[in-house]
Amino acid sequence: MATIRLPAPLRPYAQGQGEVNVSGGTVAEALHSLLERYPNLRPHLLTEEEKLRPYVNLFIGEDNVNDLQGLQTRLGEVDRLLVLPSIAGGSGRGA
Repeated sequence: MATIRLPAPLRPYAQGQGEVNVSGGTVAEALHSLLERYPNLRPHLLTEEEKLRPYVNLFIGEDNVNDLQGLQTRLGEVDRLLVLPSIAGGSGRGA
């Protein structure tokens, strides 16, 4: 069973879980398994059209799934999928 690791800002939507074991042979199936269990995560990960939000990155190890086969990337039993939202902020001015 693959594992999805959630960053701290998303954990409240998953009952405080940092890692969730999920079923599925692809990234899309694993996400579906996660969202079935924790539907409050859906608006933070997917658009209304059920597409991954542009600021959400998914990694298997050091590989961004967008550089692989996207949501159709195959997952092995021991793979860990890391959800990593893009971080923006700051004033744009130097210190």
